[in-house]
Amino acid sequence: QVQVVESGGGLVQAGGSLRLSCAASGKGFNINRMSWYRQAPGNERELVASIIGGGVTNYASSVKGRFTISRDNSKNTVYLQMSSLKVEDSAVYFCKVETNIGYAWGQGAQVTVSS
Repeated sequence: QVQVVESGGGLVQAGGSLRLSCAASGKGFNINRMSWYRQAPGNERELVASIIGGGVTNYASSVKGRFTISRDNSKNTVYLQMSSLKVEDSAVYFCKVETNIGYAWGQGAQVTVSS
């Protein structure tokens, strides 16, 4: 079974930066893809960025050039560096870890960007 814990959310002014972290733990699995999603009130959960083991990344068009996803395979940890934040980036950010035995979600990290 995979456990996923996120950290690093908070309040920041527009134009600022934040970094989210997500660590996966457990035994007997290999991680395939690690992703960040976000969900704002009244909206559906949407993919922000993802990364696979080889380092290939994928970004939503709304964050491309501002957010960077990276991964430390030795720590089973994925990061989301968010820069030039906008008010519309405010949401709960969720980490999703996909493995050879299934997938798991983190509990969510609130990111609030003030104008």
